[in-house]
Amino acid sequence: MNEPLVASGAIIAYRLYDIAFAIDLAKAEALWAGRMRSASTRAQLSATPAKAMAFGVPPVEIVLEPVALRLGTANVTARLYDFGVLTIAMRQTVHDLPWPRFAEQVNAMEHWLGTGAEPDLWSGLLSQIRAVFRDALVRPAASPVEEDYLIAAVEAFDEPLSAEQLQARIDLVPLLSGEQRALSPSARQDVLRQRFSYYADDLVVLTWDRAFIYEPRGDSDVIDVLEVANAQLLEMRYYDELLDAELPRMYDLIEGAQRAVGLFASWRFANLARRLTTLVAEVTELTEKVDNALQVTEDVYLARVYAAALELFRVRAVGAAVDRKLAIIRDSYTALYHEASAARAALMEAVIVLLIAIEIVLALLRH
Repeated sequence: MNEPLVASGAIIAYRLYDIAFAIDLAKAEALWAGRMRSASTRAQLSATPAKAMAFGVPPVEIVLEPVALRLGTANVTARLYDFGVLTIAMRQTVHDLPWPRFAEQVNAMEHWLGTGAEPDLWSGLLSQIRAVFRDALVRPAASPVEEDYLIAAVEAFDEPLSAEQLQARIDLVPLLSGEQRALSPSARQDVLRQRFSYYADDLVVLTWDRAFIYEPRGDSDVIDVLEVANAQLLEMRYYDELLDAELPRMYDLIEGAQRAVGLFASWRFANLARRLTTLVAEVTELTEKVDNALQVTEDVYLARVYAAALELFRVRAVGAAVDRKLAIIRDSYTALYHEASAARAALMEAVIVLLIAIEIVLALLRH
């Protein structure tokens, strides 16, 4: 049976960056309106009621100028999340494309925006956005951590197809894996493991770095959910690497504080304890914002897709690693607090003994 024609669809390439400790979204909206003389919007799910699923804090969405790719023109949008993440999406629409050509174009999009001739487009867009929103960035930082994701979305084929008919007539594995050679049966099963349908004529298939979405109604909710999950992964990875770098420094500082004596030991313990408790408070505050980026209550289908994405991207595993490292720092803070208290108590005892000795000496001298 012949493969169907993609009558209407899009290829969406994402690149995500951690650009600041946090972003003042109200200030970002004002900056965009003043600089570009056009309004930004607050992102919201297109078809899902807010009471069923909604952004915790809706990100600011802006529309940039289209860019010319070797494969054609792509529309560009960006979103700024309050926990410091910037997402940039390049969307290339396709019409009346044979399925094999559509799959080839998905692979070509990844190549040309990744290791091909056009990866500098991302850095140019990043610099442009950072320049516009510089004053809205709270403690801006150029983090080396970034994420990317690719979505192949189809709204219509040249004939109506159910999800079952679609899977029978089209081999999704080459598109989702990016491989030209045939995969083993077990590898194919892994690629197609995360499949979801709500209606008879829609289909979502997730992998680690790609997704296929067949949505005849044109809803973008699944796309938005996948973006949020990638943003959460990026932020958790950033804090995981931050704490990885912080723990050895913490051990060195504790060792240095323990070598100090007398009054200096008490000061060093107290200063280090304050530093650690500040770090824990900041990381905890931001990770809670990340955890609450999307609030799910009633939409069971989107909740399943979202939970599968979090599991597939290992967001919860990285988050658990962050929690373990925070627990180590909290325990170190507690130990330092006790050591600082003990050092202060020892110092006070020494001062009291010294004062008593002075009092005795003075009394002897008077007599």
